[in-house]
Amino acid sequence: MVELFASPWVHNLSPFVWKFPDSWGDWGPGGIRWYGISYLAGFLAAYYLLLIAYKKGRSPYDKEQVINLMTFQILGVLLGGRIGFALLYRTEEFLSDPFMILYVWQGGMASHGGFIGVIIATLWYARKSHQSFWPVADLIASVVPPGFFFGRLANFINGELWGRTTDVTWGVLFPKAPDFALGIARHPSQIYASLLEGLLVFIFVQFRFWKTSLCQSKPGRLGGEFLIVYAIARILGEFFREPDASLILGMPRGQFYSIGLLLGGAAVIYWAEKRSKSAN
Repeated sequence: MVELFASPWVHNLSPFVWKFPDSWGDWGPGGIRWYGISYLAGFLAAYYLLLIAYKKGRSPYDKEQVINLMTFQILGVLLGGRIGFALLYRTEEFLSDPFMILYVWQGGMASHGGFIGVIIATLWYARKSHQSFWPVADLIASVVPPGFFFGRLANFINGELWGRTTDVTWGVLFPKAPDFALGIARHPSQIYASLLEGLLVFIFVQFRFWKTSLCQSKPGRLGGEFLIVYAIARILGEFFREPDASLILGMPRGQFYSIGLLLGGAAVIYWAEKRSKSAN
C-alpha cells in the first residue's frame, strides 16, 4: 500500500505569474507577481461586494462613490501596511534609514498597520461623503476579509512567513527556511492564516451583515466584532507560524499587536451598545 505524504513536499512555486525576459535588461529580474495579484483580487472582491450592498439597499454609495471609496481604502491599506511594517517589525532599521519605507520592491507589509490605514481612510471618506462613520465602518468590515484570504495564499506561493517545524504529514519544506537543507518540514501556516483570517472571518461578518439587523440597530458593533474575530484568528494562527521578528513579552509580535485589536474591538462594541441604549 502506498503511503500518502511519505515525504514532505518541497515548496517549488514561483512568486511570478509572468517573469520579464532576461533580454529586457534592467527589467529582467522583475515581473508580475502573485503578491500583487492577491492585492488586486482583494480590492476587486471588496468593490463588487460594495456594489451588491448598494443594489440591495444596504449601502449609501453608488457605483461612482464606491470607486472613490475604494481609492481611499487602497491608499489606506498600502500606506498603512508599509508604514506599519517599518514601525512595528523593522523599528531599528527604520530609525537608522527612514527612507527604507520607500523600498517597496524589497517587500514588507503589516496587516495591523493596514488596519490603522483603513480606519483613517474610512473616517476621511465618511466625512467627505457626509455619512456617519460607524455605519460606513460596518460596511467596510464586511468586505475586508477576502483581502486577507488572497494575501495569505500569496505568502504561501512566495514561500515566506512559513510555519514552525512539524512532523505532521502535510508539512512543507520551504527552501528559504534556515533548516531546509536538514530536511525539516514546517507548518504551511500561510494556508492556516488564509482560512482563519480570511475565509472564516468572511463567513462570520457576511452572516452578521446580511442575516441580522445589527448594522441598523447598533451601528459600529459589526466593526467591533470584526476586530475581535480577526484578532482571535490571528492569535490562533501565530501558534503555528515561525516568528519573523523579536518577541514582545514572550509573544510573537502578531499575537501581541492582535491583543490591541481585540481590546479595541471590545471598546467599539461597548460604545455601540451605549449609543444604542441612549438612542432608545
